[in-house]
Amino acid sequence: MTSLKGYFLIAAPNLVEPNFYQTVVLMLQHDEHRALGVVINRMREETVKHVCEHVLETDCDVKGNLHEGGPCEKLLMVLHTDEFVEGDDEPVLPGLHFSTDKDSIEKLLHDPPDHLKFIVGYSGWGAGQLESELQHGSWLVVPASIERVFGPVDGLWDRLISEARLSQWIDPRLIPDDPLSN
Repeated sequence: MTSLKGYFLIAAPNLVEPNFYQTVVLMLQHDEHRALGVVINRMREETVKHVCEHVLETDCDVKGNLHEGGPCEKLLMVLHTDEFVEGDDEPVLPGLHFSTDKDSIEKLLHDPPDHLKFIVGYSGWGAGQLESELQHGSWLVVPASIERVFGPVDGLWDRLISEARLSQWIDPRLIPDDPLSN
């Protein structure tokens, strides 16, 4: 089994299950026992600042909205590029980490790096479940990148689904995000 950690799962057009319809999932962990990822293209209405002030009852220096990571447990986690956060932060890609550690999250709230995304909930699969969904064509897989994790979410699914389909004929690195620049 090849680990999909550090890859995007792109919901196939025929995947109409509401939790994953037109989603892009960043895989954080994947081994023979489980798979864990977060949806990165579903922004919630609540801002991080609002949640800090009204739920956590603390100030924060983070701008932007929370993201919906998936249907599993509404755990708060952070994707970030801060290499100096101490705690249980786990690398996903070179320069990209995720954390569920309370101390790390508090540090990121008060001293945010250039790139971070606060996510509530996650997407999880048991042993063999994701592999079965892949065999049935529910997901397309492409390598993830920091730029896309933290880039605009509008149109991300469309861009990645096109890239995944074209990659069988064309090197995806040659496909511009903006076709007018071609």
